[in-house]
Order: sequence, then C-alpha cells, then structure tokens
Amino acid sequence: MSELLKTEKQPLKLGWLFEMAWRDSRKNRSRLMLFISSIIFGIAAIVAIYSFGYNIKKDVDNQAATLIGADLSISSNKPVDASIKPMLDSLGDRRSQERNFASMVFFPKTGNTKLMQIRALQGEFPYYGAIESTPSSASQTFRTGRRALVDQTLMLQFNAHVNDSIKVGNLTFQIVGVLNKAPGQTGIAAGIAPIVYIPLQYLEATGLMQRGSRIGYTFYYKFDHDVNVTKLVKGMEDKLERNNLSYDTIDTRKENTGRSFEDLTKFLSLVGFIALLLGCVGVASAVHIYIREKIASIAIMRCLGVRSAQAFIIYLMQILAIGLVGSVIGAALGSAIQYAMPHVFKDFLPLTVSTAVSWAAIGQGVLLGMIISVLFALLPLIAIRNISPLNTLRMSYDNINLMRDPLRWLVYLLIGGFIVLFTKFQLDSWKGSVAFTIGILIAFFILTLIARGLMILARLIIRNSWSYLWRQGFANLYRPNNQTIILIVSIGLSTTFICTLFFIQNILVKQVSLSATSNSANMILFDIQPAQKQALAATTKSQHLPVIQQVPVVTMRMATINGKTESIYKKDTTLKIPARIFANEYRATYRDTLVPTEKVIEGDWTGKAISGKDVAISLEDRFAKHNHLKVGDHIAFNVQGSPIPTVVTSIRQVNWNKMQTNFLVVFPKGVLEDAPQFYAMLTHVGSDKISAKYQQTVVKQFPNISIIDLGQLLSVLDELLDKLGDIIKFMSAFSIITGIVVLIASVRISKYQRIRESVLLRTMGASRKQILTITALEYIFLGGLSALTGILIAMTGSWFLAKFSFDIPFTVSIVPAAVIFVIITGLTVVIGLLNSRGILNRPPLEILRGDD
Repeated sequence: MSELLKTEKQPLKLGWLFEMAWRDSRKNRSRLMLFISSIIFGIAAIVAIYSFGYNIKKDVDNQAATLIGADLSISSNKPVDASIKPMLDSLGDRRSQERNFASMVFFPKTGNTKLMQIRALQGEFPYYGAIESTPSSASQTFRTGRRALVDQTLMLQFNAHVNDSIKVGNLTFQIVGVLNKAPGQTGIAAGIAPIVYIPLQYLEATGLMQRGSRIGYTFYYKFDHDVNVTKLVKGMEDKLERNNLSYDTIDTRKENTGRSFEDLTKFLSLVGFIALLLGCVGVASAVHIYIREKIASIAIMRCLGVRSAQAFIIYLMQILAIGLVGSVIGAALGSAIQYAMPHVFKDFLPLTVSTAVSWAAIGQGVLLGMIISVLFALLPLIAIRNISPLNTLRMSYDNINLMRDPLRWLVYLLIGGFIVLFTKFQLDSWKGSVAFTIGILIAFFILTLIARGLMILARLIIRNSWSYLWRQGFANLYRPNNQTIILIVSIGLSTTFICTLFFIQNILVKQVSLSATSNSANMILFDIQPAQKQALAATTKSQHLPVIQQVPVVTMRMATINGKTESIYKKDTTLKIPARIFANEYRATYRDTLVPTEKVIEGDWTGKAISGKDVAISLEDRFAKHNHLKVGDHIAFNVQGSPIPTVVTSIRQVNWNKMQTNFLVVFPKGVLEDAPQFYAMLTHVGSDKISAKYQQTVVKQFPNISIIDLGQLLSVLDELLDKLGDIIKFMSAFSIITGIVVLIASVRISKYQRIRESVLLRTMGASRKQILTITALEYIFLGGLSALTGILIAMTGSWFLAKFSFDIPFTVSIVPAAVIFVIITGLTVVIGLLNSRGILNRPPLEILRGDD
C-alpha cells in the first residue's frame, strides 16, 4: 500500500508493473485463458497451412525431376516440321517420345465404352520416378507388344482384370497391368481423364491419327553427362517458338509447380485467417467483459495514485502473457494438424508431401497470435485510461464514451491496416487485399447490423401478457451483458461458410442432373470426319435418337493482330494485347445465325462473308476482354498454312453452362467451307441403357469418334465436388471450431456477469427450474438466431453466385440447412446449460458479499 502511495512522486518501475499484473491475474487466469482460447484454432490453421506450404516447397525442389520424368521435354499439338526434326533428334543421350489424345476405348468383355486419355509411348520414359503399376513389371512389359496399362479406377468400374482385352480404335490390346500412377498425375486428373498406355509403334494402326484429331506430341530427353539444360534450351528458344514448340525442364517444373502450390497455400491461409478473425471478435468481446469486471479494482488503484497509463500497461501485460501462451498452444496444435494436410489434399497433389515440423511456420504463427491478441484487445483496453477514481462511487462503465476517444479510431485504423497488409502478403496484390478487407468488413457489418436489429426487435415484441419466463428469456437478448452480437457474428459467419458450400454444390449437381434428364442435348460426339457425317447421322437416327446439331470445327492460329506479329508484342511491353495469345491453337466454326446460348453485346453480327473485304468475325466477350481485343481489330489467322485476314465486327456473350457447342471465334459462312475440318454432333439419350447401346454401336463403326456423355460427366463432377467439398469442409472446420470456442468462452465469461442476476432471482424466490428455463430460452433464441442469420446470408450469397457467376436457377437445399440449424441451436443450448450449472449452485448470500 505504501508503494502505491508513492506513485505520484516517482515513476513506477517495469518490475513493479510485472508484479502487479501477476498478482492481479492470480484470481482470473482461467478467465484470461478463455479470452485467448478464441484464437488458438485460428493460429493452428495458419501454422498448419504454413507448414504444409513450406514442406511442399521443399518437396517440389526434391521431386521436380520425377514430376517431369526427364531432364527436358519438348511438346507440340501438331506434327513437328521436318526442318526442326534433326535438332530434336540430336538432343540428349537417351530419348523417348509420346503421343497423347482423347479417344473412346471399348471393353469387349463387358461391352462398356469410355472416353480416355491415350498415351502412346516409345522409349525408356520415365527416366526419373516410375510408372507405378500392378504388377510392377507391367510398366515395362506393356512396351513389348500389343499390350496396355489401364487406369485402376476404370478397371474397378468395368470389372476388368489383367489379361482381359481393351480395344483402342481398330486394334485390340491385352491388359497386362493396372496403372496406379503416372509421373506428375494427380488423383483428380485420373478421375477426370483416366489414362491408357499403349506402345507408340501401334498408334498408326489404330486409325485414330486422322485429319482434325487433336494429338499432342511430346519428346523426352535424358542427359547422362553434366549439362546445363536451362542454358541449352535458352539458346534454342527462338527456334522452338517459331515452330510452336514448348519446353519443360526440371527448373521450369520447379518454378511452375511451386508457383501453383504457393497460390494454393496463400488461398488456404486466407481461409485460416478468417478463422483467426472470428477468434479476434471473441478476444475483443472477452477483454471488454473482463475490463468491465475490473472497473472497481482499477478505480481503487487510481485512488491510490496509479496513473491511467500505468494501469493500462498492467492489463496489457496480462494480455501479452496470455496471448503468448495461447499462440504457443495454437502453434503446437497446428504442427500436429499439418500431418493430416497431405492426406486431405492427396487427390490434388502430383507428389508425395513430407510432414516435417516447420519452425519458420511456428515462429510466424506465434508472432501473428501476439499481434492479434494485442491489436484486438486494445479496443477495450484503451477504456482504462478513462476510468477515474470517481468510478469507485459511480461503478459505471457505461458513462465512458469511447466513440469520442481518438485512440479508438486509431485502433480501428491499425486493425484495418493489419488485415490489408496480411492479405497483401498472401495475394501479392493491393487491389485484391483491399477488396478482401472490404468484403470482410461488409460481412461483419451486415452480421452486426442484423444482430442489433434483432435486439431492437426483441425489445419491441415483448408483451406483458407473456409468461414471466418467456419475457425474461427474450429480455436477455438485449439487456446489459447480452451476447447477441458476438454469437451472431461468430457462429453466423461460420454457418455461412458451410451452408454456402452445401447450397452451391447442390445447385451445380442438380443443374447437371436436370440437363441430363431434359430433352435438350446431353451427349456430344466430336472428331467426326466429313466423310463420316452422313453415315453417323443415319446411325443415330436408326437408334431412334435425334440429331440436334452438327457443327463444323476448324483448327487455326493467330498470325498477326493489327499488323503486328508475336515477336513485336513480346518486345513492346506497352502493347496491351498479350503475346501468349499467339501460342494457342483455336477451334473455330462458321455459321450464318446465332445459337440460343449466344447474344451480341457489342457491334453487329455478320452471317455471310462479303467478297473483297476482310472476313467479319465474332469473339466471345470474356476472351476479348482478357486479351484486350475489341471491335475493329484486324486479326490474320493461319488456317492450316493458309492466311485469312479478318476484322472483329461483334462481341458475343456466351452461356458456357448450357450443353451446346460454343466457340471463342465464329466465322461467317462462305470462307471456311473448304478448309480442313471435322464435325461435332449433339444428340439426346433418354437413359443409361440407351446411352451404352448407342456408344457401343458408334465405337464399333467409327472408332476415331469420341463421345462425352453428360450422365457420365455428372458422376465425375459429383466426385470432384465431393472431394473439393471435403477440403472446404476441412478448412471451414477451423472457422466452425473457432466459432464454437468463441461461443463456449463467451458463455462461460457471461456466467460471471449473470451470477448476480441469477442470485437475485433466487433471492426473490425463483426456483432452479425457472432459472434453468430462462437460460435455456435465451440460448435457444441466440443459437437459433445465429444459425438462421448465417443460413439466410448463405442463401443470399448462393443466389448471387447462381445468378451472376453460374447463370443457373437457384434452389434451396432445405435438408442440410435444417440439419445445420438444429445442430448449431442445440449446441448453443447445451453449452449454455452446462456452463450455467455453477450459477445454480451459488448461495444467495454470495450476492451480499459481492464475491463473484
């Protein structure tokens, strides 16, 4: 006491402040841990994701050679020119080559057909890593005869076994092994485009290499002596580009794969950061309540001479200490969780990811936790400066007007700046980080606004005619120490994440299902040669199926844009049109009318070519926008060696979600009729049985034609969405768990505030059952309103996504929404009642002592 009285005469030492913070916290450490427990799972998410990212970066460096399978690969989507063939043949000490393309395969044993990725291989590839097969020897023996390796998912799907046969084009191959994994292949890629390996020497005999077929040509090289491959290809780069050849080395694969996974971990970090922001709301709310409880202690300290700044430091030290403990716990938990990350993402990873502890990730997590703890605790902490000795008499916190405190707005600015800087670090874009921050602020603002609106509504709807218990339960939503805002913000936002996932997944799958069962086209056939067009149409009609559309497709490249070649666009960085536009091969069509999925939004549609003028073409709007192309631009196309000058006369908006043949570039009639081309055809099949019969007939008569069945596509889409859903659920779990922890912490903290009220009720004669009922009603309202608010926001967000992003009808998934509503509401009530047990056991005398 004597030390306190000297404080006005001499400055207090830091050691004394530490001692005061320690002593003051002795009675409240369990409550302080509740404050900081809100951020533990957010820190755990960040550390787990950072550890995952660091391990991926290390593993990409170590395994990049196995991803490419060679020291160098050179690829093209058309046969290589004879002039460059000698150079390709001179590279490397060992060489392999591959042709890859999509084609239908036929299983004679079961009569099934399937669109697959055919890889015709010659040589010892891969030189690094291995083609994993069962039996393991099959990865070599398939190269020695008419033998094939077939993807394991297809073997299971069609009940095929080793030594069965598979028909590719005109040839039948013996299945000598099950393909488990190819170099650089992911589980998702195997599901979408399952692979069949065959020897290259039999490709010509399959009859699949026809005009218009989209075939990839890849050459693999292994150097047995020390060669700087990067320097070697740099010297050949101009020649490769002139021949439309691309290359890949171990260094470029490291760079590209590392960049891809860096983008993934940055996105995941933002997801974890959202969980952390939820925890921050809990920290700010909990410290706010804690400081309210400390008004008396702080006022007494002020009476004894402690300056306001010193009182502020005492409680800041407590938050720093507990923040450090919570951050360390979160970092330890995150290090443990990161062991599950490779398993969660296994279908999306082309490499084996290690699970080593990353001290850099732990350090970042602890530092982030400390910053978060202090930053979001500052809002209530700065109120300590405004607590005067007079508060020992007044004992009121409500008279402290923080809105006029300039430091409060400085803290808001610091919080906003921190969020912007963190997201800038993740997105590497100021525009993106500002947009993300604004989005977060809007979400919190909407939830807070709804919570305040519900508080006002609860106050207005209470009627004296209601029973006392119902009035009391409703009053708890807006009376002092209410939890309406904190719970609706935290639990509501978590509910929004998971509900949006269910809604969008359900909408996409339902839309594809509707398309598959409606009378619109649900099957597309492509790679149809002109000579096969009439015969295929006749076969289709003989199966009592409609020929909805037959569309010509012409392959071409851009030669010049507005008179400038690719090399000029590469050299002149002031030009907006990207040089990469010349590297792509485009599949265009020609017609004199628009189709139902198209709408001209700029310029005028031209359906017939006018002799003596540049050909009028139409571009898809997003393609034009991304590449800075506009009406009036002149583009010269190279169509199989023939130059065709064109001018852009219209921009079309295309609905890509409809089952329709849509194109980036559309020519008018009267230009491309004599160009090398193939056809795509649309039809509608009424059932899986009809589809299977039709596909078998087509594959037997026209083995080069490929078929996409929307029904089969639906199962692939459903599987893909399920896997993506599992990842989103895993990441959302951090937000959900954080919300639950915030709920538990805030409910337990409010227990100390409600002791006086409950004891007063008991003193006035209320029974334990009545107090329990009031508590249950309050938490039913809170949990129900929180869940309902989150579900309604998710519905609104899903409606916007369905209408403006996917352009599909919006439908509500009632069952998952109802289940989530019941779970969240029930959990809130259970936690509230469990945490209220201590209140019911408090004797009424406790209120007279003032000991809470």
